[in-house]
Amino acid sequence: MSDLPKSVHITEEGPREGFQIEKGPIATARKIALIDALSQTGLDRIQIVSFVNPKAVPGMVDADEVVRGITPHAGVAYTALWLNTKGFERAMEFSDRLANTGTIQLSASEKFSLRNQNRNAAQQLAEQHAIVESYKAAGVAVERGSIMAAFGCNFEGDIPASHIVALVAQILDVAREHSVTLKYITLADTMAWATPLAIKRVVGSLRERWPKLDVALHLHDTRGMAIANAYAGLEMGVMRFDSSVAGLGGCPFAGHQGAAGNVCTEDLVFMCDELGIETGIELDALIECARLAEEVVGHPLPGSVMKGGTLKRFRK
Repeated sequence: MSDLPKSVHITEEGPREGFQIEKGPIATARKIALIDALSQTGLDRIQIVSFVNPKAVPGMVDADEVVRGITPHAGVAYTALWLNTKGFERAMEFSDRLANTGTIQLSASEKFSLRNQNRNAAQQLAEQHAIVESYKAAGVAVERGSIMAAFGCNFEGDIPASHIVALVAQILDVAREHSVTLKYITLADTMAWATPLAIKRVVGSLRERWPKLDVALHLHDTRGMAIANAYAGLEMGVMRFDSSVAGLGGCPFAGHQGAAGNVCTEDLVFMCDELGIETGIELDALIECARLAEEVVGHPLPGSVMKGGTLKRFRK
């Protein structure tokens, strides 16, 4: 596919992605300051915390305080991540502040699922039926499907595109059984196995089966491929991306020390701007947020555009 999309939607996940993996404790007030700054950039969806066991993810021990402390900005949906019923119940306590929506989630790697959620593939699939019913009972819209480790796994190896097609079929079957209509499917490159060729192969396989399927990409940058993979996604007509300001974050269960965050938000926005693709995000304000993120975590972050700047001053 040669025609690039005219616009894309970017979900910012830096606060959740970043603060879940940072080694040292970060003051709650500093987390809130970054979230509030991101709210002023034109981003309209920001994932700010995960409701998980703080023994497993110490960086989320203050998740409740973060949600209570932010200053909600009109037009911005603040979201949380949860992996089980207990996490969902915690999120529902903040239904007045969080835009809680449901996800039908599977893992392409059973070994990763066991490490991440202590469930095998059959258990994970069965759990989705119960979770969807919980969402419906709580009045929460189930809007997307998601596949973790969609391009490969450090514990299981390469993942065939045919397996992803089969998992998407399972997700759609669960949705149909519960009279749910999903808006899109997220493919998560949880352990950074994706390459541009793999992106095109997997997305292409899905489009062959479901030509109108709306696909989102969640791309980690451990091997420096995230921005290239995002471009490959654009070439395939992908219009939804998750990203992390300044390249914050990483998966604490990925199994390697070099686990990096999502594709860097300001780098992705810069690329889209240069390609004439609308994001609705103010790049200069986002760059300031990236610099703030470095201050908050107290060490250099991998984002490139915050260091090199845009091309505006040279063009002038």
